[in-house]
Amino acid sequence: MRYHSRTTDTGGTTMTVQLLDPHGMLEQEAYHHVAVARGTTFVTVAGQVGWRAGAQLDPDDLPGQVGQALRNAATGLAAAGATYADVVRLTFYVTRWSTDDLAGFMSGVESVAEELAIPAPMPPASLIGVEALYDPDARVEVEVTAVLA
Repeated sequence: MRYHSRTTDTGGTTMTVQLLDPHGMLEQEAYHHVAVARGTTFVTVAGQVGWRAGAQLDPDDLPGQVGQALRNAATGLAAAGATYADVVRLTFYVTRWSTDDLAGFMSGVESVAEELAIPAPMPPASLIGVEALYDPDARVEVEVTAVLA
C-alpha cells in the first residue's frame, strides 16, 4: 500500500491527512485513492472554471483552462486560510471529454503545480465527462474540498 501522511499544526490545533492507495485498487501515479482527514474546519470551494478577469474563455485551450481553474480554486482556498496542502478531494468536470484529452488535461495541472504547491500525487480526484457547463466555452470546472486544523 502506498501511504503518505502530513500533519499541520496551527496554534496548538493539529490537522492530519493520511493519503492511501490500498492494495487491490488501480495502481496509478496521478492521485491517491483515499484521504483520511482529522481536523476541525471543513472548506469547500464551489466549481471554478478557467475564467480570468478581462479575458474570454478559449474553448480550444483545455490545458490553459485547467491551469486557470486551479488558480481560481486556490484563490477560494486562500480566502478560507487553506492551500492545496489542505485539500482532501478534487472533482473535475470536463466537457467534450475523450481519453485523448488526458495528456492536455495533465499538462494543465502540471503547468501550475509548482506555482500553487499542488502535491504530487494529488489528493483523491475524479474526472467526470459532462455534456455542458454553464458557459458554452468552459471546458473544465473544478470543485475542491479541504480540511483545516
